Amino acid sequence: MTMTVGEAFDRVFGPDVPMRVEAYDGSVGGRPDGRAMRLTKRGLNYVITSPGTLGMARAYLMGDLEIEGMNEADPYDVLRTFEDDLTPRRPSLRDLPDLAAFLKEVGLRVPELPREETPGPLRRLAHGLRHGRRRDAEAISHHYDVSNTFYEKVLGPSMTYTCACYPSEAATLEEAQAHKYDLVARKLGLAPGMRLLDVGCGWGGMVRHAVTHYGVTALGVTLSRAQAQWATARIEQEGLAGRAEVRHADYRDVTERGFDAVSSIGLTEHIGVANYPAYFRFLRDRLRYGGRLLNHCITRPDNRHPGLPSRGFINRYVFPDGELTGSGDIVRAMEDQGFEVRHQENLREHYALTTAAWCANLSAHWDECVADAGLGIARVWGLYLAGSRLSFERNRIQLHQVLASRTGPDGRSGFPLRPTWEQVTVDAG
Repeated sequence: MTMTVGEAFDRVFGPDVPMRVEAYDGSVGGRPDGRAMRLTKRGLNYVITSPGTLGMARAYLMGDLEIEGMNEADPYDVLRTFEDDLTPRRPSLRDLPDLAAFLKEVGLRVPELPREETPGPLRRLAHGLRHGRRRDAEAISHHYDVSNTFYEKVLGPSMTYTCACYPSEAATLEEAQAHKYDLVARKLGLAPGMRLLDVGCGWGGMVRHAVTHYGVTALGVTLSRAQAQWATARIEQEGLAGRAEVRHADYRDVTERGFDAVSSIGLTEHIGVANYPAYFRFLRDRLRYGGRLLNHCITRPDNRHPGLPSRGFINRYVFPDGELTGSGDIVRAMEDQGFEVRHQENLREHYALTTAAWCANLSAHWDECVADAGLGIARVWGLYLAGSRLSFERNRIQLHQVLASRTGPDGRSGFPLRPTWEQVTVDAG
């Protein structure tokens, strides 16, 4: 070989990075006292053929990339080191011929893909239109139907897989999730006798909270069969049957109208930006005049780059067909469909705290999660949650709650002159 892997590493990243690559050819690169990163030939091929997070993830999941002392359940410190200290340099003109010869000798063929990667048929047009009902159902199943037992370990007793709202940094995850549900309920102005529709309801946390603490009747819908089964059993256990219901259904199958409030917590990411008009129009038509909508979803810090990279780690391993955009696009889509936007806020820092807490749960129950879902899935979740934490901390992604009303023809919105939702809260218990 004209150049060793260690030499190529030093030429691309520099010899002083705080990592030490130990390659299959016996060569070493990076700082001698740096954290060891062991790479096989197949692993190098993953990295070269898919530069960035996708190639690194493939090599790691296939066992072709090992990093000394890395916590598989929470690789946050490793990801931060990669991001801060492992930045490729612009090759010099002198280096280019040697690097080109090195790449030619290594080869540019994508090896076998990890079985945890989203299967190809999900991405074929013949398999269904993007965000069509069949394909949406399969994308949701890919992510949410891992195992209720797995989610119980990672999410904790609340079984809430959306951004919590921390009343203080000292609050526990369970306290923060209860505070989030209560904040949504208060923003919606829930009161006894009202009817709530919760679309994309997950394991029914918002439904059960609203019925228990606010005396409403609530309908939740989810495309995940496992979620619906879990939520229905919990509703029975808590004696809420008759007032709370969770259906295994597409939100577009809800025929009831005249709801006093609609909550959408973590669903918009799956809708597709092009479908926002139809989505918000549908939710508007479910509400009575003066009714409120609370839309809670992950957003981008700008409105110029909607979607997710189709070849990125998140789209391939975690959220097939997921799409994000800025809060401005969401507000515009809501207003264009007849909503009057009354309030919005960014809970970005809260999601960084939430994902850190989920990583802590995954770490505490690592062996059980691996036994339940397999090592590959558990590793995917460690990467996904730790990477998400870093992205929220560094403002690459955000979390917005947008509150709006279906204001009536007479101009009545149903809102008081000043907001009241920060005045009270309930305990996690």
